[in-house]
Amino acid sequence: MILIQGTFRLPVEQLAAAREPMARVVAASRAEDGCHEYAYAEDLMEPGLIRVSERWESRAHLAAHFKAPHMARWVEERAELGLSDRQITLYEADAGTAV
Repeated sequence: MILIQGTFRLPVEQLAAAREPMARVVAASRAEDGCHEYAYAEDLMEPGLIRVSERWESRAHLAAHFKAPHMARWVEERAELGLSDRQITLYEADAGTAV
């Protein structure tokens, strides 16, 4: 199992404009083969800080995700929106245990 955790920042004045492109990329990513979870969430205490959480079946599935057309579009859109401070980390894990 591949886990992705991280953050990025958007200018507060761009948040409204970013919602539709972010929703589109989340929906398309969730529909991909091997995607178990894909989410963006704005931090309640830091406006403009977006938290990223993803869970993929394998590195191969994640590699295919990065090549998907919706990701190429998102790379262009996020640059136009002023996305900055992108800090994303990949972790390998087992299937986990409910607690």
